[in-house]
Amino acid sequence: MKKNDYLKIDDTIYRILAVDKDNYLVLNCNTKNMPAWRLEVELSDGVIINREEAFEILEIELIEEELTGTAFKQAHARYTMIAGVLAFMNDDSLRNRAITMAVDTYGISRRTLTTYLCNYLATDNISSLVPKSRKKNRPMTDDEKIMRWSLNKFYYTRHKNKLSDCYIMMLKEKYTDENGKLKDEHPSIHQFRYFFNKTRKKQTELISREGIKEYQLNYRPLLGEGIHDFAPTIGTGMLDGTVCDLYLVDSSGKLVGRPLLVACVDAYSGLCCGYSLLWEGGVYSVREMMLNVIEDKVKWCKQFGIQIEKHQWPCDKLPGVLVTDRGSEYISYNFEQISELGCQVISLPSFSANMKGPVEKLFDLVQDSFKPFLKGYGVIEKDFQKRGIKDYRLESCLTIEQFEKIIIHTIIYYNNRVLESFPYTNEMIDAEIVPTPAGIWNYQTEYGNSNLLSVSREQLILTLLPRTEGHFTRKGLVVNKMRYDADGFTEEYLNGGKCTVAFNPDDASVVWLLKEGDYIKFSLIEKKYQGMSVDEVHTQKKKQKQYVAGFREDALAAKVDLAQKINTIVEHALKSDDTDITGVTKRRQKARIQRHRNLMSEVIDNE
Repeated sequence: MKKNDYLKIDDTIYRILAVDKDNYLVLNCNTKNMPAWRLEVELSDGVIINREEAFEILEIELIEEELTGTAFKQAHARYTMIAGVLAFMNDDSLRNRAITMAVDTYGISRRTLTTYLCNYLATDNISSLVPKSRKKNRPMTDDEKIMRWSLNKFYYTRHKNKLSDCYIMMLKEKYTDENGKLKDEHPSIHQFRYFFNKTRKKQTELISREGIKEYQLNYRPLLGEGIHDFAPTIGTGMLDGTVCDLYLVDSSGKLVGRPLLVACVDAYSGLCCGYSLLWEGGVYSVREMMLNVIEDKVKWCKQFGIQIEKHQWPCDKLPGVLVTDRGSEYISYNFEQISELGCQVISLPSFSANMKGPVEKLFDLVQDSFKPFLKGYGVIEKDFQKRGIKDYRLESCLTIEQFEKIIIHTIIYYNNRVLESFPYTNEMIDAEIVPTPAGIWNYQTEYGNSNLLSVSREQLILTLLPRTEGHFTRKGLVVNKMRYDADGFTEEYLNGGKCTVAFNPDDASVVWLLKEGDYIKFSLIEKKYQGMSVDEVHTQKKKQKQYVAGFREDALAAKVDLAQKINTIVEHALKSDDTDITGVTKRRQKARIQRHRNLMSEVIDNE
């Protein structure tokens, strides 16, 4: 037997740490008590085994690969604690003194230090000092199951109960006898709180207590570069709308309300491509905004008496990608039809304001720009919901036409502000571009690096019109219960069939048949409805139907009276079973002469 041998005696494994003639310093690897000196005679029944066999019997699994990270740090920290003791393993007195010094130096218990020491001596490998991972699949106790049930029922709910209240509710439900008295054996509040912290998941807590919408809006992690992940160049339009914090009046000075501002902002450059300022939302406001996107901004601003240069607001084309939220106006069939022009429509998840940063930035800047100058003119302050605050509606005095001029000036400023944090490329810096949204847009379009579509105003309007199903009949193309006609569709009228038709809800005079990507114009046959809206036509037809229905009983009575009179006359007619049917021609001529009247003789006689 020699140093570092493993010795098996019965079911016990020993490791020889030192040899002094017939004395052996051995460690019981099973119990891992402190090493002790044994005589050779006491170990004579032992069988020497190799290291791998000993580890298999002891069920020791060491980390094979090199230690890294936290495991490396913890193992070496523990080895440092026992390093001063290893040098005195052969001398019990010096070893005990070294252990005492290490305990005082590192502030740990003697038991902990000796555990580290024996674990290392049993393997002579520093990886044995790595803390063992706790078993994660330990079965839950009955009390833990009850505590989990209590948290799910009382804490993880929209009622937002306090943890201490959930504890009381748990005791009442699960730890009271039939008389309602608290049982002697029950978890303490500290055990309950410990179990809560051990099993707590912040995401689950926020969603269950605040709701998924609130979590998505205010709590979820904001990772990545947001919209720049899918906007490598200009041509990705971010669409959104907001209600302006300002009350407006009409031309007579009477209060109208707060207008709706809808805007399209390029995700790459931050340029405001277009806007609409209206009293109504929905698809109509989006359509007006899209028309403004392709508008010549120099001419548009001139209508309001504002003079600008082309480079200050250069957008007059449609972005190739349109990014929207889940608003009803954006997920409707009307808006999705814009993809027929070659646009790609991307719908973001609800409450994803961080992914629409550019357009949200525009709204913030617009509101912050006019508010300081319009205080006392109907602008809404942050305290508008507080009790006793003045009614800002009484201060309103601007019309929507005047406010639109303010919006235009603000957008021009927004498009020409300096962007300090934009990731300018070396090519942009070498080209000495103007570091503004408009400057970036002009640079990208100049070098052909853009995703823009040239679309006519008529194309865009027709594409965004609502659509319905039409029917070809002998009476024409029937759409919305009205008849329309166009040249060259005789076969369709005779054969019948269904088709897709675009119509203008504001004017029922014409509709457009969609055929192989083309819009074919059909005119209204019933001219009395010319120039009326679809709703007005339906109202007129309903009114006419109700009017005629008032005479329905009289018409029915007249028809019954007619039937009675005819029957009376028929009853007085002579019916013969042997009617002579020969000589009809002569009898017909005679009867004609008898029924003939000389009308002029009647006129002369009357004179």
